Amino acid sequence: MNILVKSAKIVAPNSDYHLQTKDILIEDGIIKKIEDQLKSPKNTKVIDVKGLHVSEGWFDSSVSFGEPGHEERETIENGLKTAALSGFTAVAVNPNTHPVADTNADIGFLKAKASGKPTALYPIGALTVNSESVDLAELFDMKNAGAVAFGDYQKAITNPNLLKIALQYAQNFDGLVISFPQENKIAGKGVVNEEAAGTKLGLKGIPALAEELQIARDLFILEYTGGKLHIPTISTAKSVALIKEAKKKGLDVSCSVAVHNLFLTDDALTEFDTNYKVLPPLRTANDTKALLKALKDGVIDFVTSDHNPIDVENKKVEFDHALYGSIGLESAFGALQKVVPLETAIKSLTQGKIRFGIKGEGFKPGVKADLTLFDPNKTYVFKNQNIHSTSKNSAFIGQSLKGLALGIIANGQLILKDNV
Repeated sequence: MNILVKSAKIVAPNSDYHLQTKDILIEDGIIKKIEDQLKSPKNTKVIDVKGLHVSEGWFDSSVSFGEPGHEERETIENGLKTAALSGFTAVAVNPNTHPVADTNADIGFLKAKASGKPTALYPIGALTVNSESVDLAELFDMKNAGAVAFGDYQKAITNPNLLKIALQYAQNFDGLVISFPQENKIAGKGVVNEEAAGTKLGLKGIPALAEELQIARDLFILEYTGGKLHIPTISTAKSVALIKEAKKKGLDVSCSVAVHNLFLTDDALTEFDTNYKVLPPLRTANDTKALLKALKDGVIDFVTSDHNPIDVENKKVEFDHALYGSIGLESAFGALQKVVPLETAIKSLTQGKIRFGIKGEGFKPGVKADLTLFDPNKTYVFKNQNIHSTSKNSAFIGQSLKGLALGIIANGQLILKDNV
C-alpha cells in the first residue's frame, strides 16, 4: 500500500524534521520522501486531516491480554487492534495468562498469534515458574524464542536470593529482569493506598512503605550483582528518590509509571468503584506531583498504560474481592497530555523501546514506516464508545482528556479510526 500523509506536524525530537510540517510519502511500507509539498502518485491513499501530527510509533511496556486462558477478557487479535487504534505500533505483553508464559513454547505461541499484525507483540516471559517466585523459569530459552524481558506481572519476587541469581544469570545474554515493587508482608491484605481516603471507606490500606522497602532491597541487590533491572509502575515520591540515587551511582536501572498514577489520586475512591482498584494503588496528590516531576526530569524513563482487561464477573463485585486492573490503551495519550506537555508525552511513549531492546530506525527517508498519527488538540470526555477492548474496566470513564490517537502506519499496513 502506498500512502501520502499531507501537512502533518512531525514530533520526533531525535529527527531533523522535529516540529516541522511536512508531506510524507510511504511506498511499500518504506518512507520514500519527506518534503514541504508532494503530489499524490496513482493508487495512493491520501491522509489529509486538520490538526494532524505524526511521531515515531508508540510503545507500551506493560500490556495484558487474556489469551491464552482468559479470552473472555481479551484476545490477542482484538488486543492488538485496540493497541493500533490507540496509536501503539508495539506492545510488550505480560505473562499473566493461563498457563503462565514461562517456557519457550509459550513465547512461541504468542509470537505466532501476533504474526503479521500492524502492531508488533513483544512477549515478556515469566521470571519464575508459574510466577510463583520459587524456581527460575527457562529464561535463556525464552530469550531465544523472542522474549524481551522477564518478570512476574504484579507479583513480587519474595525470595531475595532468587532475584540475585536472576540478575547474575541474565547477564550472560543481556537479559532485562523486571521486579514488581511490593513487599507482600507489609502490604498484607490491603487493597487501596493507606491514607485518609481509603480509611474513610473502611478499606484496608497498602502503605507506601511496601513499595519503597522492596525497591530499596532490589537496588541493593542490583548494586551487588550488576545486570539490568527494570522496576515497573512506581507510585510514590520516596520510590522516585531511591531510583534517582541509584542512577547517580551508575546502576543499570530503569523504571516506569502507569498513566493512571499520574492522572488520578486516591481521592477518586469515593463510591467503591472497582475500576479504581489498581496495583500499585492510586496514591496521594503529593506522590502524583513527585511522579510528574520525575517523568519530566528523566528519572522515570517512560510511561505505560498498564492495560489490564478484567471481565465483569471479576470486576463488578465487592471491592475487596475485585481483581486489580484497569484498561488503559485507549485513554493513555489523552490522559497523559492532560498532565505533561506534548513533547514530554511523545518521548514517554517512544523511548521505552530502547530499554526493551527493540530497535527503531528513526524518522527519515529510506527506513520502514513505523508511525503514529494523532491530534494533540482534540478534547473530549472519555466514554464507553471510546473503548475498543473486550473488557470495559476503565478508570478513565467520565474524565476530560486532551489528545486523540488516530491510528498507525506500521508493518506495511495502515490502521485508522473510522471517523478519520
